Amino acid sequence: MAPCIDTFRTCKPQLSHEDNSRFCYMNLFRPVHLPSRAPITNSLDGGDVWLKMLEEAKSDVEQEPILSSYYHASITSHPSLGSALANILSVKLSTLTLPSNTLFEMFISVLEESPEMVESVKQDLVAAKERDPACLSYVPCFLSFKGFLACQAHRIAHKLWSQDRKILALLIKNRVSEAFAVDIHPGAKIGKGILLDHATAVVIGETAVVGDNVSILHGVTLGGTGKQCGDRHPKIGDGVLIGAGTCILGNITIGEGAKIGSGSVVLKDVPPRTTAVGNPARPIGGKENRRMVDKVPGLSMDQTSYLTEWSDYVI
Repeated sequence: MAPCIDTFRTCKPQLSHEDNSRFCYMNLFRPVHLPSRAPITNSLDGGDVWLKMLEEAKSDVEQEPILSSYYHASITSHPSLGSALANILSVKLSTLTLPSNTLFEMFISVLEESPEMVESVKQDLVAAKERDPACLSYVPCFLSFKGFLACQAHRIAHKLWSQDRKILALLIKNRVSEAFAVDIHPGAKIGKGILLDHATAVVIGETAVVGDNVSILHGVTLGGTGKQCGDRHPKIGDGVLIGAGTCILGNITIGEGAKIGSGSVVLKDVPPRTTAVGNPARPIGGKENRRMVDKVPGLSMDQTSYLTEWSDYVI
């Protein structure tokens, strides 16, 4: 995953009269996964992720004392994972006219009302640690991996969207697109244990549904096919792996545990545990003799095992 570097702010900043006015103003605004045959789960439940992050932060600071202030402001000064997340997102997404204090108050209020969202955040951290060899520990992912951060900002935006606070939801969506180059409509439904690896140029449409433990590489589009209204975007089952540069278009279903090869254009349903590749995408082995995927690709991240039987390509 590509890191996104930014500045930081302290957990409890001193507030000016103008900031207090903004907080009063913001108070006015407070107010489907696909079926699977067997559970697809991570090996770690995520319950102790926050404690591990605190341990990692302490160890990192001992090795690199220059990180002390940054880690204190971003992690160790916070009472919970939700507070730390609200802080880092508010810093990354703030602008001169949209200050981090205002965003922090909005983000923390949503997270405090949604404990299930914090649990999904933990599962996403576990997903990155287990599936991305570039993820050495939880802390760098939490602070810098833009795929992770974009997904968490989307969770907040989706909550606001579901509460009919659509202007705020779209505001967050637009800032995420500008800051992280990831464009996820706040109406899209995304499960837990999600890995957006590298994440640049990922686009997910309004009525898309992404199941649990799905891994998506950079340049992936889950889009529509034209100007249709209503339910018009793909439904991605649990444990699916979608390779880089793939376009999946229309209200179609990618079955549980399927694998979509890089650069494919998918216009029709893909059955569960099937590898589909090409433009237009076709199942390996053909429609009648398609080869079933043994391991859950969204967890194994195996992107090339189908090549030996699919092609006689020689360099």
